[in-house]
Amino acid sequence: MILGDVCTRNCAYCAVSHGRPPKYDIAEPARVAEAVEQLRLRHTVITSVDRDDLPDFGAYIFAETIRQIKQRLPDCSVEVLVPDFQGNRDSIRTVLEAEPDIYNHNTETVPRLYKKCRPGGRYPRVLDIFRTAKELAPHIPTKTGIILGMGETLEEVEVVMHDLRAVDVDILTLGQYLRPSDGHIPLDRYVTPDEFRRMYDIGMALGFKHVESGPLVRSSYHAWEQVQAAGVS
Repeated sequence: MILGDVCTRNCAYCAVSHGRPPKYDIAEPARVAEAVEQLRLRHTVITSVDRDDLPDFGAYIFAETIRQIKQRLPDCSVEVLVPDFQGNRDSIRTVLEAEPDIYNHNTETVPRLYKKCRPGGRYPRVLDIFRTAKELAPHIPTKTGIILGMGETLEEVEVVMHDLRAVDVDILTLGQYLRPSDGHIPLDRYVTPDEFRRMYDIGMALGFKHVESGPLVRSSYHAWEQVQAAGVS
């Protein structure tokens, strides 16, 4: 995770600290790339807090991190799990021009629950992000994730899946919400293994290149295997 550990958003399901972040470190991309090189990673997932305090929302640091990794370790694929950049087209372009191997932004939940769970986000903005990404870089696969168990119905999730395929999202992850603390949104229910399998079947039938669906799934869960299954690398 880059750009610090303090987020400018305050999502009801997330344990990351909320507040005013310190000034970002311009040398961070080089240090991340050095670590990736030393570890000889085949696939790296780079994510961050939201940085609504920055003019470009942190896009330059993402792009520079991608470039530095690829310069040091050209065979390492780089997946970015980016914030929404408030839908800013220039910020999205900045990251895509650095040629990540996967452009990931999490949808998180269904439209009805956005105000309750993700008050800083906007569901239509998420769809616009993927439209923009495919318009600017149609060759770069897109990916998103949904958290289950916060009060949504599976019918609502299926509608979201249809919406995501309509904007040509390639990879989908579906996982179980686990409440980080008593201060976070309560767990509504545990989704059953059969329901996760049903969501997998629906997703593959809709045309996602790969669907990862299960209680333990998170955005980076089996990320390397997802890359291979989707034919990205």
